[in-house]
Amino acid sequence: MNHELLKQVIFDQHEVIRNTRIVPRRYQFEKNGNYVLTGLRRAGKSMLLYGVVNSLVESGINWNRIIYINFEDERLSEFTSSDFNDILGVQAELSGMDGFFFFDEIQNITGWEKFARRMADSNERAFITGSNSTMLSSDIESSLGGRYLTMQVFPYSFEEYLTASGIPFDEQSLLQTKASGRIRSSFDSYLKFGGMPASLLYVDKREYVSSVFNKILLGDIARRNGIRNSKGLELLMKKLAESVKDSISFSRLHGILQTIGFDISKDTVINYVGYAVQSFLVFGIRNYYSRFADRGGNQKYYFADNGILNLFLMNHDPVLLENLVAARLMQKYGKGVFFLKSEKNGIDVDFYIPEKNTAIQVAYSLSNTSNDRETRNLVDLKSSMPEVKRLLILTFEEDNRLKISDAEIEVLPVYKWLLNDED
Repeated sequence: MNHELLKQVIFDQHEVIRNTRIVPRRYQFEKNGNYVLTGLRRAGKSMLLYGVVNSLVESGINWNRIIYINFEDERLSEFTSSDFNDILGVQAELSGMDGFFFFDEIQNITGWEKFARRMADSNERAFITGSNSTMLSSDIESSLGGRYLTMQVFPYSFEEYLTASGIPFDEQSLLQTKASGRIRSSFDSYLKFGGMPASLLYVDKREYVSSVFNKILLGDIARRNGIRNSKGLELLMKKLAESVKDSISFSRLHGILQTIGFDISKDTVINYVGYAVQSFLVFGIRNYYSRFADRGGNQKYYFADNGILNLFLMNHDPVLLENLVAARLMQKYGKGVFFLKSEKNGIDVDFYIPEKNTAIQVAYSLSNTSNDRETRNLVDLKSSMPEVKRLLILTFEEDNRLKISDAEIEVLPVYKWLLNDED
């Protein structure tokens, strides 16, 4: 690898970081830890690393000790695993001191794992990002031998979205008419177009999100998994989008595709859903009541970003609202989020977090809810599971507190719930 070209790539990246406005995010790093950052493409992994770089510079670290390389840079199209050693040589030339290494989308280089292990074994400080199935936590743990900590990065939370938009959201702002109006207007945009950081730069946010989705579908999923006909893959994503809010099995998905004339096997359906999960495009939530053996096959699937889900929907704000809640809960509690559905006792609750003894229903508006489904299910749940301490109904804008039998139910707008980090 040409050393001068590597230097040019590094110096150009320094300039990019200097000229980028960094929005603070709520991710904490161990002082001496090496990290692999995974997550949905364009969720903000690079920006998060930019923040780490800025913190180092502010602490007195010279720029020449910082080696930041984005392996999606076309100038590195011929880069191979044999060229990794040149990076260490360039860093030694630039500073002669210990360096801080940042490798963006390193999975593009076959054999990167061996270099990453060598960096850690040499006590080098390294941060690595990736966006597809080669960067799954389970694979990383085995291939890197516990030398790196893993962290999944999600699109902007609503707090981060408001911060990036320059909109205050303190208690006073929530109470002021004009300020709270701006918050609610931003929430409507966040609900429909999601929280990918770069989407804030575009007037046509939907077009930007569509381009990211196509990159994930055709690049991270189809090309990397050898799928020649991406039409079936896209159709499956559409059917998953249409099933948000409902549990669905692989058999049912397979049957739906066959009914509309798309002849693929059930195993292929299982593989396609797995690829979507591996690319962080969708995630599944299990039924808390189900037997452990059944939990993997009949889940609720949600999309990691509302903007992508909205590409498949038309005027489905109630679906978007529930998906937004699911994504936030997944970010905070991971596999500790469940739904509750039991034919035996008739309980049907959208989300249950055992760690917090909290049950959540999502309803766009209680006034549009037939037969008081949300409240009735929470009251029944409280009777059958007294350990549940907090009952919540999240709505688009209603704010109330209900007392029904022995159950106390909080009714909150989703935007207020999102801005309360204790929830």
